This record gives sequence, C-alpha cells and structure tokens, in this order.
Amino acid sequence: MAMSHDEIVNAAIRHLNMVPAASMAEIAQAAGISRATLHRHFSTRDDLLHEMGVRAMDSWAHVHESVGLSEGMKAGLDADGIKDLLDRLLIKTLDSIDEHGFALTENALSGYEDLVRRAEELEKVEIALFAAAQRAGVLRAELPVRWVSNTVYGLLVAIRDSLRRGDVARRDIPTLFLDTFYRGTS
Repeated sequence: MAMSHDEIVNAAIRHLNMVPAASMAEIAQAAGISRATLHRHFSTRDDLLHEMGVRAMDSWAHVHESVGLSEGMKAGLDADGIKDLLDRLLIKTLDSIDEHGFALTENALSGYEDLVRRAEELEKVEIALFAAAQRAGVLRAELPVRWVSNTVYGLLVAIRDSLRRGDVARRDIPTLFLDTFYRGTS
C-alpha cells in the first residue's frame, strides 16, 4: 500500500528527530519508500524541511490556541492567572517536542522567510506573556524579557537532547522543565 503525503512527512519527522543530518536516501529508507517516491513528493531536502517547518509552526500556534494565550493576555489576568497561563503554555509546549524537536536547531529552517516571520510572530505573543509575568511579580523583572524567552528555548533543546539520549525519564520532564525554568527566572 502506498504511503500518503502526510505519512511520508510524519516518517521523515520521526527520522530527522533522531538523525538530524539524514540524507534524502536515508529518510526514504526509514520511511520504507524509494528515493524516487520521496522525490515525487519533495524534489529537494529543503522542500521537505520547509514542509516540516510549516508543521512545526502550526503545532506551535496550536499550543497557543489550546491554552488560550491570546484570550488570556487580553483578559487582564492577575498574578495567579498569569502564572497559571504560563504553566499551561510551558507544559503544553512539551507535547510538541517529540514531533517537532528538530525545528529547534535545524539551521536550514532559518533560510525560509515565511517560517522566520511566523516564528517571530508566535514568539512575540509569548514575550508579551513573559513581560506580563514580570510586571505581576511572577518572574524576575530585572531579567531581559528576551532572555526569559531564550531560557525556554534553551530548556526545550536540553529536553529534546536528553530524551534523545535517554538521560532522563519522559515522566520527569514536566517537573524538571518547570522547576528549572522557575528557579532561574523567578
């Protein structure tokens, strides 16, 4: 039975999360298809990476929607509400780490203006939350807000790499993530 376009992308995501530098031939082999079949769907590795990047951005946007980030920011939450929203955002972000962890450090994705622009838009909303958390006393106000954002990013890379190597148990990740984040930023 032939693999659908989505199944091929999903197989590529799984493989590139484990072997980020995999060639198209290796991706095809991991997906159980021929190189010719892979190239019928994606003429180049860059085309495949772009599609994967679009999916990663869609997943990130879905995290924002699922925790009600935009609505929460408009609601004028108190410190407890901001902390709750921040906790939900951080934990929900972990859901996409398995599927889109490659996007955290895939340098090729930075070559796509549409992906860079979309990532900047998504980050801008998170930075607004971090700034609100600083104003509310949930996070340390003396830290540059982009440092807080970069701290989240760095922790996500650490989580991805730790899971990839088996350094930590998956069940411990939420506690490790929140504890490390808050100890450094609050």
